[in-house]
Amino acid sequence: MLYVACEGESTEPDYLDYLNERFGDGDGRGRRPFRIQPVSRRSGRTPSGIVEAARQAAGDDEAWALFDRDQWNDIPRAVEVAAESRVELAFSHPSFDLWLLLHFQAFGGAQSGSSKLVVEKLRQAKGADAFKDYDRKGDKSIKGARRDALKEREGRAVEHARSLVASCARGLCGPGRAKTDPVNGEAERVSPQEWAARSGHAPECLLLQRDPSTDVWRLLVTLGIDGRKTGAAEEAVPRDPGLVNKVVREGRR
Repeated sequence: MLYVACEGESTEPDYLDYLNERFGDGDGRGRRPFRIQPVSRRSGRTPSGIVEAARQAAGDDEAWALFDRDQWNDIPRAVEVAAESRVELAFSHPSFDLWLLLHFQAFGGAQSGSSKLVVEKLRQAKGADAFKDYDRKGDKSIKGARRDALKEREGRAVEHARSLVASCARGLCGPGRAKTDPVNGEAERVSPQEWAARSGHAPECLLLQRDPSTDVWRLLVTLGIDGRKTGAAEEAVPRDPGLVNKVVREGRR
C-alpha cells in the first residue's frame, strides 16, 4: 500500500482523485491498476504534521507527504521526521499550483514562497482555459473542465519538473539521481539531507533553496506514469503486483 498525506482541502485531493480516474485501471500493458482512497480533513496542518499523519496512516507501508513551501517555518523539522520514518517527500516550492502550471508550460525563476506569479501564468497558459478563474472566490478545485484540460499532459508536467531539477543552480542536482523505488525497511537510515536528495537534488541543496521546484513528478512515476510519455503509451515502473495505493489525508472517510 502507498499512503500520501497532503495539506490542501480541495486542490490536492481533487488531483489525486483525477489520477485514480485517469490511470487507476492500469493500461493492460504493464502499468498496474491502483486505487486512491482520499481521507480528508478540512483544517490544514503544518508540513511536519503532514509527515506525521502519513507515518501514522501507513504503519510499515510506503508513505508520502505532499506539502508546499508557502511560508511554513517547520519544513526542516518535516524533513527530519520524514528521514526518521521513511516517509517520501513530494515538496513544491512555492506551491502545488506550480505542478499544475507545468502541465501547460515550463517555468523558472525564484518565487520566494509566493504563488502569485505561478497562478497568473496558469490562468493565462495556452490550453488552460478552464483555469482562467482558478483561485478566484476561493475556487481551487480540480474537477470537470479542469480535469479535462490536464489530460494527455502528465508526461509534459513530469518533464518540466525534471528540467527544474536539472537547472537547479545549487549543488550537483539532476533528475537522473532521483529515487522512485520503494525503500527497503531494513535499509540503513540516512541523514535528512540525503533523504531529501531522493528528489534528484544534491544533498547539499537544501529543500528551501529549491526555488522553484516540485517533486510531485516522482509520485506519478511510482504509480507507473512514465515522465517521457503520456496516455496509453506510457510505460510502467515495476511495482509489487499486489499493490493497492491509498492517498490519505486525515479526517473524513
